[in-house]
Amino acid sequence: MKKIIIHDLGLMEYDEALEYQLNLFNQIIENKLSNRKKNTKIQTKNHLVFVEHNHVYTLGKSGEINNLLIDKDTLEKNKIKFIKTNRGGDITYHGPGQIVCYPIIDLDNFFTDIHKYLRFLEETIILTLKDYGINGKRSKNETGVWISPNSIDARKICALGVKASRWVTMHGLALNVNTDLNYFKNIIPCGIKNKSITSISFESKKHIKIKSVKKKIINNFLNVFSAELN
Repeated sequence: MKKIIIHDLGLMEYDEALEYQLNLFNQIIENKLSNRKKNTKIQTKNHLVFVEHNHVYTLGKSGEINNLLIDKDTLEKNKIKFIKTNRGGDITYHGPGQIVCYPIIDLDNFFTDIHKYLRFLEETIILTLKDYGINGKRSKNETGVWISPNSIDARKICALGVKASRWVTMHGLALNVNTDLNYFKNIIPCGIKNKSITSISFESKKHIKIKSVKKKIINNFLNVFSAELN
């Protein structure tokens, strides 16, 4: 059975959390290269990192800067950071009340298929939303988890953006729980026009306990990926 180590960083600046991710990511890659050099089969570690970020817009490596709808002065005035990052996907927002989950895992321990990996992350969130009476779904040709994706009221509740090297993953998903959705008005989220953003609290019409959602994500992740806590 694959082992997962849980990290809960609380509220942390995006660039600090990125450095934390990179340290774990590089450790796994170094261990893989060392195993290969020594011709050993020691299983590498797998991590699930949880964090909430202070207000920040991040732009993926294939993203369009024009999807940021405010200028530098407005960003500074509202104390919002803007960071270009090396994950896939376009622009998104991170802030308090949103659960960001970074799986830093070696897919050689699971399966070497990025498409399947993304679908498994989506399934983890779809199962989590069910516990709150929310019917999360996939949207054809669009990553993430949506509510009513094929209707005029389509709205995204969870964004995905990942990077992988030597089958080791980083970055991950952002699930809106008690997120202030007004911050999404300053961007074209994920570069997708004419679709809105929602949260668990907005759909449920009540404040949600972040800690409880994290527990559900962990349990569902372990079930979907056939893993257990380290």
